Amino acid sequence: MELSSHTPLSTSTSTLPAYKSAFLQTCLTSSVLKFGTFTLKSGRQSPYFFNAGLFHCASLLRALSTAYAQTIIAHDPPLQFDVLFGPAYKGIPLATAVVEKLADLDNERFGDVSYSFNRKEAKDHGEGGMIVGGELKGKRVMIIDDVVTAGTAKREAIEIIKKEGGELVGIIVALDRMEKMPAVEGEIDGDGKPGPSAIGQIRKEYGIPVLSVITLEDLIEGMKTMGREGDALRCASYRDKYRAND
Repeated sequence: MELSSHTPLSTSTSTLPAYKSAFLQTCLTSSVLKFGTFTLKSGRQSPYFFNAGLFHCASLLRALSTAYAQTIIAHDPPLQFDVLFGPAYKGIPLATAVVEKLADLDNERFGDVSYSFNRKEAKDHGEGGMIVGGELKGKRVMIIDDVVTAGTAKREAIEIIKKEGGELVGIIVALDRMEKMPAVEGEIDGDGKPGPSAIGQIRKEYGIPVLSVITLEDLIEGMKTMGREGDALRCASYRDKYRAND
């Protein structure tokens, strides 16, 4: 018998930290996280879709910034950085909101952290330049964004930081899909053979931590706990088909 999205589970207790469970619940109730059949840019048919662009009202932005901040605070060993850099455009509101939330939760540690973001085009008047907010030169910089897809945008942000004289110390995103990069010509996509992910490649290439508020494994665990067995099974099947090995 095929399971529906809401087939009840036996009683289970979530092993996820409270902030992850709360974030998942917010994503569901706000339709930031949807289940169904979605065609990704890669051409893959995904059983779920995450749209961080829907965190546009105050209460949702507060929930999002809290989840990012708690993820940073929970990281062991502690992350030391001077600037939170949000690549234009989606990273801009994330950087500003999360810097404030970090200071709200631990002002002694994060009260002097700055936010910064880039302009798409250099300004040729006034103060000029490509950067708005805290300067990057000589600073430890952490990038914040919604997701890593192919990694191209993150590499562009990394080059901006290097050009400005900053030191990259980490990256944080909302979701790690934990899937291998799309197959190149001549390869079979979705063959079940694990491969490198975009996030894994960035970790390896730059030797930095790449954090995520939630991962696909968290999503599957959360759906099981909420009694959404059908969604959990479909996501697990997708994971097994496109599993990353890093």
